[in-house]
Amino acid sequence: MRKILMWSITAALAGFLFGFDTVVISGADKKLQLLWNTSDAFHGSVVMAMALWGTVIGALLGGIPTNKIGRKHTLLIIGIFYAVSAIGSGMANDPITFAVFRFIGGLGVGVSTIAAPTYISEIAPAKDRGRLVSLYQFNIVFGILVAFLSNYLLNGISENDWRWMVGVEAIPAVIYTLFVLTIPQSPRWLISKGRINEAKVILNTIDPNQDVEKIIQGINNSNDNLKHENIFMKKYRFPLILAFLMAFFNQLSGINAFLYYAPRIFEEAGLGERTALLSSIGVGIVNMIFTLLGVFLIDKLGRKTLMYFGSIGYIISLGLVSAAFYLGWTGMAVPIFLFLFIASHAIGQGAVIWVFISEIFPNHLRASGQAFGSSTHWVLAAIIPSLIPFLFSSIGAGTVFLIFTIAMVFQLIFVKFMMPETKGITLEKLSQKLENKYQ
Repeated sequence: MRKILMWSITAALAGFLFGFDTVVISGADKKLQLLWNTSDAFHGSVVMAMALWGTVIGALLGGIPTNKIGRKHTLLIIGIFYAVSAIGSGMANDPITFAVFRFIGGLGVGVSTIAAPTYISEIAPAKDRGRLVSLYQFNIVFGILVAFLSNYLLNGISENDWRWMVGVEAIPAVIYTLFVLTIPQSPRWLISKGRINEAKVILNTIDPNQDVEKIIQGINNSNDNLKHENIFMKKYRFPLILAFLMAFFNQLSGINAFLYYAPRIFEEAGLGERTALLSSIGVGIVNMIFTLLGVFLIDKLGRKTLMYFGSIGYIISLGLVSAAFYLGWTGMAVPIFLFLFIASHAIGQGAVIWVFISEIFPNHLRASGQAFGSSTHWVLAAIIPSLIPFLFSSIGAGTVFLIFTIAMVFQLIFVKFMMPETKGITLEKLSQKLENKYQ
């Protein structure tokens, strides 16, 4: 179990870079718009959102290398992308060059949302799978916290402090890349490629007491005669709908819009720049505490129960944020409500999404299914944050948060009537159960 934990943590470190890369731009947001004198529309859709468009492409195409060259080698490429992006962004002298290097980092984020959860779910025992896969989400929020803290500490150290903010990511990127060299390939991927002897060695390392031949037979049975299948076939319609709705509601909560523009939202609520950055660190701390709680509970209470907690918390917190902007509440009211929002996200969607999507597709289509769910997530994650500066200045922050609140009422309905519980079931049995929905 210790080795599985270490391999899972290493793969999950891709999530740390994901979180850091996604949020680090928030500290440079207004500085870059002032430096390059760009319009709200250009700044939002190019300078700020280009990494997210890279993430969309990475999520759409990430299933290809994950299947072709394997989970491990794909994770290795991700680390290289992050390092190149950090160094290039920090050295950029114009918005287009900056956007190009941010796009490369976005590719790394998009591919990591496929390769890392897929890898961990395939090496983890069924009883611990939720906890181990959610280490990826924990690392995302840890990366977010470190990025907020880094931005706060580096703010004002020089005239070009933004270069240090975005460039410092190269350090963890190189460390992560070196760590990935130490992990084995996924045994399920090796079996799908006919490399049975290599898979046996890894399965024996994972658990010397298990019946390796029986496990391999079970995996082979789930792979037999399925070479020409795809996730869009009628038998896989239910898991496809589940993956789409899980990703859809994740972004309709407004989570990425908030993480990208946290300091700006706090300033809109009447806080000064320094206080806004400090409040952003508070967001990171709350996020990490409640993600840890989600990681602890996901295999005990199950995925569905956590989604109930999160959905109800979303509706309350987003409704209060909307009311605060409509009624002109200032001071610490908005930060407190947003801390409640982050706690709701962390224990619900944050803890569940990558675990759930990595579980619901069969072995031979897992990377493709993960790619579909991730690309749905990231298309919306690119569109929504890129519209925030424009929406805030046109319809107002109160209306924006009201729209997010209504969307979360629909998420609660989805959880109640559609979402299945997946805890404690082997991947092979789970895919068989979900296939039968449309048979």
